[in-house]
Amino acid sequence: DDNLFTSGSVRVGAGIRAWSFVYKAAAEIGELGDNTRAMRQAVANDALLRLLVSQPGARLSVLGHTRWASVGIISEANAHPVNSEEIDADAAMPYLVSALNGDVDNHADIKVRNGLKIAEPITTDAKVIPTVVARKNAAGADLVSAFRQTVGEFDGSVAIATASADKPNTVLLALRGSGQGLYVGIAEDRFIVASEPYGVVEETLRYVRMDGEALSDASNPSSRGQVIVLDGDRAGTVGGMSMLAYDGTDLGLNESHVAIAEVTTRDIDRGEHKHFLAKEIGEAPASFRKTLRGKIGERDGNLFASLDTSVVPQHVIDALAAGKIARIRVIGQGTAAIAGRSLVQLLRTFVDHRVQVDALPATELSGFQLQLDMSDTLVIAISQSGTTTDTNRTVDLARSRGASVLAIVNRRGSELAAKADGVLYTSDGRDVEMSVASTKAFYSQVSAGALLACALSSALGSGTDAARHQLLTALRTVPDAMNRVLEMRPQIAQAARQFAPARRYWTVVGNGFNAVAAEEVRIKLSELSYKSIACDITEDKKHIDLSCEPMIFVCAAGLSDGTASDVAKEIAIFRAHKALPIVVATQGEQRFDAAAAVISVPQVDPSVAFILSVMVGHIFGYEAALAIDALARPLRACREVVEHAVERGGIGSELLIKVRAEIGVPATRFFDALTTGDYDGNLEPSTAVRVVTMLRDVMASDPLQSFQNNTGKISSPEALLDDLTSSLTRSIDELTRPVDAIKHQAKTVTVGISRSDEGLLDRALVQAVLNAGVARDRLSYKTLKIIADLDAAVASVVGFTRYSIEGDVEGNAATISVVDRGGIARELASRVDRNSNLVGTKHRVASDRNVLVARGRRDGRTVIFVPETKGSLTTGITLLHVLFHDRLPAAVMRTVLQGYDDRFNRLVDWVTETEGSFREDRLAEVSVADLLISPITETADHWRTPTTGN
Repeated sequence: DDNLFTSGSVRVGAGIRAWSFVYKAAAEIGELGDNTRAMRQAVANDALLRLLVSQPGARLSVLGHTRWASVGIISEANAHPVNSEEIDADAAMPYLVSALNGDVDNHADIKVRNGLKIAEPITTDAKVIPTVVARKNAAGADLVSAFRQTVGEFDGSVAIATASADKPNTVLLALRGSGQGLYVGIAEDRFIVASEPYGVVEETLRYVRMDGEALSDASNPSSRGQVIVLDGDRAGTVGGMSMLAYDGTDLGLNESHVAIAEVTTRDIDRGEHKHFLAKEIGEAPASFRKTLRGKIGERDGNLFASLDTSVVPQHVIDALAAGKIARIRVIGQGTAAIAGRSLVQLLRTFVDHRVQVDALPATELSGFQLQLDMSDTLVIAISQSGTTTDTNRTVDLARSRGASVLAIVNRRGSELAAKADGVLYTSDGRDVEMSVASTKAFYSQVSAGALLACALSSALGSGTDAARHQLLTALRTVPDAMNRVLEMRPQIAQAARQFAPARRYWTVVGNGFNAVAAEEVRIKLSELSYKSIACDITEDKKHIDLSCEPMIFVCAAGLSDGTASDVAKEIAIFRAHKALPIVVATQGEQRFDAAAAVISVPQVDPSVAFILSVMVGHIFGYEAALAIDALARPLRACREVVEHAVERGGIGSELLIKVRAEIGVPATRFFDALTTGDYDGNLEPSTAVRVVTMLRDVMASDPLQSFQNNTGKISSPEALLDDLTSSLTRSIDELTRPVDAIKHQAKTVTVGISRSDEGLLDRALVQAVLNAGVARDRLSYKTLKIIADLDAAVASVVGFTRYSIEGDVEGNAATISVVDRGGIARELASRVDRNSNLVGTKHRVASDRNVLVARGRRDGRTVIFVPETKGSLTTGITLLHVLFHDRLPAAVMRTVLQGYDDRFNRLVDWVTETEGSFREDRLAEVSVADLLISPITETADHWRTPTTGN
């Protein structure tokens, strides 16, 4: 019995004969398709599964998932789907499986709150999903309600799928937040659920897109997010789907919700290329050209950016022309952020001081530079997939503050495209990248950014038509120049093979526009070669880390005159300090003869020459990765000798003789390359020593004696071959560069920032606390969330008193003093003015560090106590004098009670103890203040059935 639910585990539902099979693969390093092949083989070889699906009437529900582990180590136990099993749980408990995209930020709190007993090796946040649903289902809630209530407790941006053994024909989906996507494809007799349209188009073009940010009730924050229930008995029909808001509101799903995909499977064909990366670099010129196609016009002899209002809406043009836009912020993550820097560099050449233009990672904007009013801000968000969590969440936060948003995105129908006011699709909006290392998307993002720079500067009335004409003319020359660079691949490959493998330290430098190129090349070299690589301004490098004698990739295309001469001096300095400079320069440039290698690119306008530096860098990175991976060939050959010997069979001594006879040739190749320094840059010294020792042992005249002498172990053929295989595998892993797949990375990153407090800070009650003088860092997230949940109940804040607390709260020796007063509090006397001892209700709040809603015993005023904390210490209390609404709609009141002191669940428990059921609609009939303040036992009386006397 595998309680970790690893690959090959089987479960049988207790209530009905529903079987659960799981197949998993969890490798940190692998080639694109490895996991799929492993799981396909496991499914095909499962005789029990084959027997069951061949039975008359057998039905199947499949929950498949690819998961980049963000919470928990990469292991089969943490790979999704995960099940609902707990340690020592009742065998009759409901059985469910779940998968998650995104992060359940409060999973640790949920685990503690529910007392979940999860096997220790399972550390993924996804595990709380099926376990809590099972708990609620077992406690009496129907499956859909249990699922909806569970996902409603989660903080963070999530996409969730769950299936139950008790209702195997039902699949439950939930989406909340902006970081993920869920699309339900409607195919013949089946549903296909995927995180983006490309996942469904092989089977159908019709799908329903879920919206994780939608509110069914603008006054009820808990209604944000959607749940879809799929009924397998009506699979493939809209009638087989029901859609609910997170608060349970039926959203009335119908044919109007069905969209038609604009993409097809031919968009993701590798063709004859060995790697998607090579294919995508080769397609870059066409992608660049497609992005420009139809978007450059001519007027009065000058070229201009011809972008319609679907790209730059009229209201954005009007705001720019009227001077209402004071800031243009270009955001993205990774390569998209670097492409954004090129947009800003170009735009700054056109605009004047009236508009502040900058480029920054999306997380920097959402984390540190949001303003309450951003109506004067234009955000340009760049993303290849349109599903990048960090970017999409930032867009949501900026839009909610009044910012206008334009998007540069590759995928039609993506989350980002749906969020933006205007969208400029790169290439044709379906130019898909499969390799994790993004290449052609960068070029098309740069060309799209240049078009936007021209269009926006024209709308602003800044810059000259002649300058824009020069840039647009230059852009048209780039694709042909890129094609000529592609023809130089053999020369670039030679430089990569000659210089890259042996150097342990690499760095990339550039200046001006080439500084943008350097940042992008650094990303690709790092991703493909598995190295941490520095990136610096060319002239600054000599002040930083020449001591490590690195290989330096110099981006210098387009440089001329004095700048080129200065860079030539820098390159001479690099070489003099035993660094290895490889320079990308414009054809005809003769000043860089101090470089170890010069790769000359076609001459284009200096404003776009950096693009050619990038293309050389991309090809160099690809060839360097192949060169490093090739170093593993003799080691793979050695391991194959061992594996083949084992496959042919034989006892230990016979195996050893076979291995010893065949391993000499590949082992000698490894020894020779090791001697010449080929492995210096990529194989750890300890690994090299271990491999050499093991190979020497197995090739010795007496292998077993040599092994025992070197290791101190009791020798046997099996032990020697096991250790040899282990050392070879470790060395191969250190040298393997899969190219299309990258260790610890995913193509579409569906985890990232939640910026949970940003969704709370705008609430009026939270603002009242902050305006009273409370520092944000003195409000824990728990406190902040409770205040935000109480916001809907408060009609107005009429005053406040801030207290400072000093001394030991737990030791009953603390004192309290008034720091500030506002509103009606200025006219009210306080006991603290007469007695500074921390006692009574204020002591309770300081000790528990929990928000408290109360009513004055003498004056009946309603107040909210807010603890101010620093770490585990309570440093103060802010008391808000508030007026509550008299009554609230039941759904809104439920949300308030769920957020404060768990009062809703406590009330339901008290009522159902005697009444059997709880009528939620009666929440609208009871005073808001009473629901929040009165003892639960008294509040429950509003639901009591009157007793009839005799």
